[in-house]
Amino acid sequence: MYLKNALRAATALTFVATAAAHAQTITIATVNNGDMIRMQGYTDNFTEATGIDVEWVTLEENVLRQRVTTDITTKGGQFDIMTIGMYETPIWGANGWLVPLDGLSEDYDVGDILPAMSGGLSHEGTLYAAPFYGESSMIMYRTDLMEKAGMEMPDAPTWEFIREAAAAMTDRDADINGICLRGKAGWGEGGAFITAMSNSFGARWFDEDWKPQFDQPEWADTLNFYVGMMNESGPAGYATNGFNENLSLFQQGKCGMWIDATVAASFVTNPTDSTVADSVGFALAPDTGLGKRSNWLWAWALAIPAGTEQADAAKQFIEWATSKDYIELVAENEGWANVPPGARTSLYENPDYQAVPFAKMTLESILSADPNNPTVKPVPYVGIQFAAIPEFAGIATQVSQEFSAVYAGQQTVEEALAKAQAFTAEEMEAAGY
Repeated sequence: MYLKNALRAATALTFVATAAAHAQTITIATVNNGDMIRMQGYTDNFTEATGIDVEWVTLEENVLRQRVTTDITTKGGQFDIMTIGMYETPIWGANGWLVPLDGLSEDYDVGDILPAMSGGLSHEGTLYAAPFYGESSMIMYRTDLMEKAGMEMPDAPTWEFIREAAAAMTDRDADINGICLRGKAGWGEGGAFITAMSNSFGARWFDEDWKPQFDQPEWADTLNFYVGMMNESGPAGYATNGFNENLSLFQQGKCGMWIDATVAASFVTNPTDSTVADSVGFALAPDTGLGKRSNWLWAWALAIPAGTEQADAAKQFIEWATSKDYIELVAENEGWANVPPGARTSLYENPDYQAVPFAKMTLESILSADPNNPTVKPVPYVGIQFAAIPEFAGIATQVSQEFSAVYAGQQTVEEALAKAQAFTAEEMEAAGY
């Protein structure tokens, strides 16, 4: 089967085995998430089929964002492929900074990409990045601890239920925290989580006139609830915990609940890595009864920066890494639970994958996320855990730092929100909004 996949990929992508005689090397910048690390382990398959060598630059999420943004805005040329997401792709595509991914092979089947993913990775109908995996966010919880607490997780819980359950599952003597959530500074780390959470409390970044809304009660409600719950039931030092830190805590059995990216489901249920793999349940991200849940929409995707001299080789790699054949390759070697999720319709039509315990909840979470209508009140922006404007990354990074200082006990909620309001207003005015 391994050979069959290699040959099928070679045929589908018109790879030429003799390319080794014209050795090429492409450099890829990526995030240090588990699925990306797994992909690197299969890179030799691509090189054997094409003769194209691959060099990896693997970075922590915040560092990756800084490096690729600096490189593409300065035309630094360090990378032939960048791992970016739904925030950057449409903006950079509109600026002419990315190579359009048109002309992909018929066997690649662009139409099979989930519309939620292709739509978020396109500008004016042109695809500028291909999703390696797609995600929303959901609740992952310890079924044994929930049962021990005498509670039952609803499929669609409220934040009040989550706070109550977190307190009931917390056991400080046993080093079990009722809930683990991101607090780490960074617009795509703790900033992404608290923004998605705030939507369910009725908050928004800007009103319809682009005026910042941190002085409104909905943001105070969000932060006060988060801080109160985490101080009651969260781990020590949660102000510095992001995706990878919380994943480690959950796998070690130190979290009763974790609300984060749906892609984490395969890691918390993998018995090789997770001590609680056989007792994990899933539910939709919480709400407060206002009609919006706390789940986001995201894809880690592969894009080609304009100006690279390796565009053809880069496109070949992207076709290989985001293809149906790659999914089958991982499934054959590591099981269906470990394939990259959330990117292709055909995956969720596959009976083998439908049997994976988190597949249904992942798809429901993705389909329920609406980046065009992310908040309770109207907003002028698109995006759930971000606002899709160029200025957002810089502003939100600063705001997230103020929030993390609250989590660390260095300032009050009121002080952080006042600083966030003043800073955001100043930056938006300077940008001409």
